[in-house]
Parts: sequence; structure tokens; C-alpha cells
Amino acid sequence: MNKASDFVDEKRLWRRHVEMARFGATPRGGVNRQALSREDIDARALLLNWSNALGLRGAMDDIGNMFLRHPGTDPSAAPVLSGSHLDSQPTGGRFDGVYGVLAALEAVQAVKEAGIETRRSLEIVNWTNEEGSRFEQGCMGSQVWADPRKLEKMLALTDSQGVMVADALREVRQSLPKLEPRPLTFPVHALIEAHIEQGPVLEMTGTTIGIVTAMHGSRRFSIEVEGEEAHAGTMPAAARKDALFAAIDIVNALRKLFHDPRDVVRFTVGRFEVSPNALAVVPGRVLFTIDFRHPEERVLTELGDQVEAICGQWAAPCDVTVKETRRAACKTFEGFVPEAIARAAIDLNIPHMPIHSGAGHDARYVLDRYPAGMIFVPCEKGISHKENENATPSDLAAGARVLADALVALSS
Repeated sequence: MNKASDFVDEKRLWRRHVEMARFGATPRGGVNRQALSREDIDARALLLNWSNALGLRGAMDDIGNMFLRHPGTDPSAAPVLSGSHLDSQPTGGRFDGVYGVLAALEAVQAVKEAGIETRRSLEIVNWTNEEGSRFEQGCMGSQVWADPRKLEKMLALTDSQGVMVADALREVRQSLPKLEPRPLTFPVHALIEAHIEQGPVLEMTGTTIGIVTAMHGSRRFSIEVEGEEAHAGTMPAAARKDALFAAIDIVNALRKLFHDPRDVVRFTVGRFEVSPNALAVVPGRVLFTIDFRHPEERVLTELGDQVEAICGQWAAPCDVTVKETRRAACKTFEGFVPEAIARAAIDLNIPHMPIHSGAGHDARYVLDRYPAGMIFVPCEKGISHKENENATPSDLAAGARVLADALVALSS
């Protein structure tokens, strides 16, 4: 019997990455392809063209998740899903997310070319707005898919220009009219998401495949410091309510709180907006964000629950508002899906190892309802969310080979 992995085409997979990177290409070699933008729509259209050429059936649900179906012999059997996302950070790389979608496409094409019939259907999924860079709710599509009660809230979110998710989705549907409607949440046998590691462990250890066993939990906060604008030349320091200085004091105190000698805690102030941002005006308002991650729920709770008190302690003479915008629990990947990935890697004699994910991924939310697993492949120097993100054609193909054989095992 043919093996699907034997039909994975390294050059074809690489060529598709190059073609997809044209949409939102930046001068420094990365991509700016934010969710539901014109660039994202064009990328979706190209994916649809490739899948149509393979005879796959395309559908889209109410939050814009795309599903491309290769039918199995038993239409009543729950399908096996594989995919990731096509959207990027504003200065993102060519592989983050998109690799998982294209690896799934390559794996399904390999299954077809090998002449393998599976009992369960195989479905390639492109989740909407994983990055949360345009609309501030990461893993939006997979969250709503796993919990449709979130749909209304997500559709009402707006970007920095005031565009609602609902309106942006309307443009996507108009641009891709051949996609059939698909209900939110349907029975799934299993999901595998392939992804670049976004860290240095695989490269440092000379390992080709990472089998994700756990994903760190995270908490995100939005901090707004309200002071009072004043003339920079006439207002005495003692009378000022300088929102910037108060914000700096808060950040320094938070940095001490989150300091970890073991370097396990991940604490980031990723956005920092000063208003009115004028040379001769005392800042009257500062907005900044906190991204805090850790593999233990206990630590997430202990440290995260101190954020509001510390902000209040160091804000004076200004006022401060603390809002927790998101909390994601730590996750463990175990059972028959990671086991199928491991068996495929062993059979192919590809070096592999268990690995934790410090980054969040859509598989986290699928795991709330159905069995799931993840395949990591190395990325150069662990660099990601940056334009010089890079991976080798051979590593990408190795991941696709493991994925193809694991999908066959799970769907047969």
C-alpha cells in the first residue's frame, strides 16, 4: 500500500509558500496580512483556487472560518481536521500560521495522489483572525467555533478605523461567493495543527519534529492611566498629573512583580500609546497592554491577580483603570492524536521530541471540545512575529510528511 508521506512534494509546498507571501508582502521580506483585509481575502481566494483544482469542497461559517473537504467513504463519520491561519501580524513572517494551512493542503493532496481512501473525510481549516492584530481578540475564529455564544460579541468588535468584524466579513463573503455556508461547531474526530515552533528549542537540539504536549496559559490586560494635559513650560512639576510618568512607575513595578530568576514567566508590555503625543504638552492619557504567560495555572492566578492593586498603588496622582481582556487556560495535549503524530515520526525515522508551546494557537480552543494535537517544525533562531522569520524547505516538508501519515491513521 502506498504511504501518503511518499507523495509530499517539497518543491510544491515551498512554491506555495512563496506565492502566498505575495499577499501583504513587505519590503523587508515579511507579510502584513491582517485578518479580513484585502490581503487576507486575496490569500483566501488563492487557497480556494488550489483546493478547487484538487476537487475539494469549500465552505465558510458565520465567523469566516474556511473548511475545504476531501470526502471519505463514510459520510456519517466525523471528519479529521488540519490547518491553522492565513492572517499575520503587521510585521509578520511568511510561515507563522500559513504553514499549517499549506501543510494540510499538501498532506491532503498527497493522500489523493497516493490513491488512499479514508473512512473519515479530511478537512483543511483556515481559522479567522488568529493573530488578533487588526481585531483585538486572538484566535477569534476557533473561539467562536468552539463556543458559538461568543459570535455576537465578536461580530461587534471594531478595528482602529472603526470597521466592525461583521462588515469586514460581509466583504469576504462577497469576494468568495462559491463558499457554501457552514454551521458553527460540528462533530470532529480529531484535529492536527502544524506550525513553526516560534522558539529555538528544535533548532538548538537538532530535532526536526516537535510533538506539542502542553500549551502555556495567558492573561492579557489593558491599562488606562488618566492624568491631565498641561503646558510643558509653565506647569510646575508638583502640580502636574503626568500620565506618562505614572505609567512608567506602574510598568517598573509590574516588571519587578513578574521578574522570574528561572526565566519561565513571560511578561510583555506590547502596546504603549501616549496622548496627545505632543512635544510641549504634559501627557494626559496613556494606554498600554500586558501579555503575561506561564505553564502553571497557580502562577497565572497569583501574579495576574496582583496587577490591579499594583497599578492603583503607583498611579497617583493620576487615575487608572485596569481591564482584563482575555484569559486562556493552560492546556495539555495527550491521547491518541499526539500518539498518532509520534508513530508517524517514528515510522519515517524523523528525529522528534515532546515540546511545550509558549505561544497560543487555535488548537487550544478545539481541544475544549475534541481531541487535538500539534506538530512543530524548526524556525531559524526561533524568530517569529518578525519579517525575517524563516524555515527550511526540508523541515517544512518533513512536518508535512508526518502530518500526512498521521491524518491517514486518524481518518482510516
